[in-house]
Amino acid sequence: MDKVVRGNEFDDTLLPWMGKTMKLIDAYITNQLLERDIDLTKVQLVLLKILYSNDGQPQNDLALITNRDKASLARLLDTVERKGLVVRVPYKQDKRIKLVHITKKGLEYYEQARPILKEMIRNIQQGMSESDVAFMIDKFKHMQLNIEKQLLVA
Repeated sequence: MDKVVRGNEFDDTLLPWMGKTMKLIDAYITNQLLERDIDLTKVQLVLLKILYSNDGQPQNDLALITNRDKASLARLLDTVERKGLVVRVPYKQDKRIKLVHITKKGLEYYEQARPILKEMIRNIQQGMSESDVAFMIDKFKHMQLNIEKQLLVA
């Protein structure tokens, strides 16, 4: 029996290309960190980046910022806390709220990974002009707004 090959009706849309690109980016980041003996996953690196920029975030806010459910974020925080990269401290005004702080070791890890991340960004954006990058960022923001509107309707 002959194999039937059909064109994919979605090949000319953005979604499969974005999905493939994100999977490649995830693999690239993981590979680059492993090659340099930095014991971080992409998600852990993102968390450290957030805390590096804005330390002392409430745990619930981090769940929203990272787009993770509370249980998933708690597991992530457990892992990075065991590694000594972050610490959760009860909020003085409300002990139920835990503030997440980056530790000295977490800062060192992030500072070690930061130039690697910048290099990866340069490699990924190679051959693109500043206006190309600005155009793509604008279009991604536009798509995010479209998605957020649809989520509000649902």
